[in-house]
Amino acid sequence: MSSPNSVRRTDRLLSDEGVEALLQSGYCGHLGTVGADGMPYVCPLLYVWIDREIWVHNTAASGHLKTNVQHSAKVCFAIDKPGEVFPYGRFECDTSVAYASAIAFGQIRIIDDREQKSAFFDALMHKYATPDPSRPKGFYPRLDDVTVYAITPERITGKENHLPAPQARWPAVDMTRTPRAVPPASP
Repeated sequence: MSSPNSVRRTDRLLSDEGVEALLQSGYCGHLGTVGADGMPYVCPLLYVWIDREIWVHNTAASGHLKTNVQHSAKVCFAIDKPGEVFPYGRFECDTSVAYASAIAFGQIRIIDDREQKSAFFDALMHKYATPDPSRPKGFYPRLDDVTVYAITPERITGKENHLPAPQARWPAVDMTRTPRAVPPASP
């Protein structure tokens, strides 16, 4: 699903398999919508990747998110997995971070079917909850108090930056971006 033409740093493209793994294992995503006034709105949400769609939920009340979704079904959803921050050159600004990220662009819809909503919560509990045999499984008494959304991606781009092996990091390897720069003298 990655589109190399839509990513500036093609050297950091995440493979389709890597995107799939990230979408399955990511913890939290950020859903971007646009309101009737043209203002963007981003909401952090737990999610599950079900049948090549991103499923999320929020209150059934008409709030910012639901109002925006009712205005326009076009959305983007971003997830990231940050890694270690590391220096790659002589100057403090020659620093980077290991990461993997994916952004899905697509259409969102509201799921009204109670069975589908229950299946979403089963998947959500499987992904996030600690199993507890003393709690009833699949019992969602507040199902009507939430709105479940499904995002159908039209395009997904993924990027990654690997943490270099210790022998390939500064100071062993100097990847300074401006090698002839001279820092100011210390006072």
